[in-house]
Parts: sequence; structure tokens; C-alpha cells
Amino acid sequence: MAFQNLVIEQKERVRTITLNRPDKLNALNRSTISELHIAFDQAAQDDSVNVVILTGAGPKAFVAGADIAEMNGLSPVQARDFSRHGQKLMSKIEQLGKPVIAMVNGFALGGGMELAMACHLRFAAESAKFGQPEVNLGLIPGFGGTQRLLRLAGRGPALELCLSGQTIDAARAHALNLVTRIFPASQLLEETEKFAAHLAQLAPQALRGVIDAIHLGGEAGLDVGLDYETQGFAIAFSTDDMKEGTSAFLEKRKPQFVGH
Repeated sequence: MAFQNLVIEQKERVRTITLNRPDKLNALNRSTISELHIAFDQAAQDDSVNVVILTGAGPKAFVAGADIAEMNGLSPVQARDFSRHGQKLMSKIEQLGKPVIAMVNGFALGGGMELAMACHLRFAAESAKFGQPEVNLGLIPGFGGTQRLLRLAGRGPALELCLSGQTIDAARAHALNLVTRIFPASQLLEETEKFAAHLAQLAPQALRGVIDAIHLGGEAGLDVGLDYETQGFAIAFSTDDMKEGTSAFLEKRKPQFVGH
């Protein structure tokens, strides 16, 4: 499919999805969200994809937020549907079963911060800025910002950022557990691709098991999480990749994982 608002590229087993509306600072409108749904569905179903990098075009923004010009004309019912459409995308990314790295090269505000938080890892340029500025528009976050911010950073920071609408720099975002790693802007692409390439060489089912166990454990009690981990650990023993990984370790060679 030809996308109007996205650019899709792939190197080896790493697929990069780039939001390509730099003149709008890659703002999320309904059309872009729909295309992202399709792009992530394709990545989930394509066995040649082990890892996804998500980023924004241009030097200024990852995603500067939702498209305010479009939002301004929404009725309450349309706004509810817009929120649900966005939330479903964030949940789809979070539950993809393949690692998704947000490469944040600039502003990640509003819907952009919500999009980054839905990814499993967030690599940011030192110059990146984060925030949930919806209150400045008389709104609240609508794509999961209150909930993922609460889970990642805790109640106090979630209240501070959502109530104040103020932006924070990458260093503070890292201190609040909102950013995984920080790099100089000139090194961000190289370092993100290097890490993605490392993940892409690992056993896909093991990566999926880790993502699923941590996602479930973050929402459930410890006993439930431990039981799920045990089940995932046992299931891994049925895979060819587990046999290859353990054999390669014993034989002192690099494993060649095949994905099943």
C-alpha cells in the first residue's frame, strides 16, 4: 500500500516507520492514525520484521501532538471516536509482540508523547522535548497519556506534567523513566539502528515472551505475573530457537535463530 503520511523502510529485519508531515511537525490527524494502524498491522504479520523503529521526519519533531486544526471542528461524539481511534493504535503498538523503539528526534508533545510512551523503548536526542500540554487548550490527554504516564513515571510526575502542561527536556524525561537512552542528535540514528539490529538477531519468540510477561505483570498482581512468566518460560522450551540458543552456548558459537 502507498502511504500519504508515512515512509516505510527496512534494513535486514528492522523496519523503520517515519511519520512524514514535517510541515505540520508530524501532527497526528485521523488519516495518519489510520495509516499507522495499517503499518503496524503489516509489521506484526510480516515474518521478515523482528524490530520496528518509529520516528518523525525533519529535524524539529518526533510528533508535536494531535492536529489541532482538525480537532477544533470535532463534535463531542467525534472527539470520543478520535480518542478511541488513537488509544487503539497505542494499545496495538504496546501489544505488538515485536520490540518497537521510538526514536525521538525533537518535540514529543501531546499525542506525540503518548505515541512514544506506547513504544517499548524510547531513545531520544539530547535536544528532545516532552510534554502533555493539553490543558493549555482546555483539554486533557486523550490517547492514553494520563494512564501510561502514571504507570511509567508515577502519580506525582503524571499529575505535574498533565496539570501544568509544561514541557521537560530529555534529561528530566530520562530521570522520570520516560526515556530509555539519550544521545547527541548527531548519534541518535546510528545508536538506535545499532540497538535495533542487536535485538533483530535474537529469538523472536523470546522477545515476544519478554514483552508479554512484562506488559501483563505491570497490570496484574505479582502472583499472576509470576505464573505467566512460568508458562512463557515453559513454552520457550518447545521452540527450535531455544534448542539452537542452548546448543550454540554449549558449542561456543553464535546462535542462528529462525523465529520458531
